[in-house]
Amino acid sequence: MEPPATVTTPGGRALDLVELAAVACAAYDAEFPDERERYGPAGMLWCRHDNQHLLDWAVLSLRSEVDFEHQLAWLARVMEARDFPLARLARDLEILADTVVRRHPEERVLPVRLLSGAAFVCSRAGAGGSDAAGLAG
Repeated sequence: MEPPATVTTPGGRALDLVELAAVACAAYDAEFPDERERYGPAGMLWCRHDNQHLLDWAVLSLRSEVDFEHQLAWLARVMEARDFPLARLARDLEILADTVVRRHPEERVLPVRLLSGAAFVCSRAGAGGSDAAGLAG
């Protein structure tokens, strides 16, 4: 499924998910350059794709339309099945929160939701990302 390009926050602000995902993925790439060799150019495309969904789910969860933790649990199971370290998923959520703070300082609740998602991934999977079964919960 193609990720959405925009989402409207509960406060009525339209967020450009394409731009936010691109900025966050650039920061993620700078922090984890080893992924360039492992995933090649497709890695950045998937980063943007997944980050657009993560941002959308977080906003929709603030509007009570989506269960953010349920979506995160699903994504974590998919990523772990592909040998993606779940600690990096948690870090990506932290980077997304920081990106929102820098680009949209007026959005105070969304970064908190993203950080709670990072904590959820860490608490359910452990920092090493080895307990995918715990994410079902």
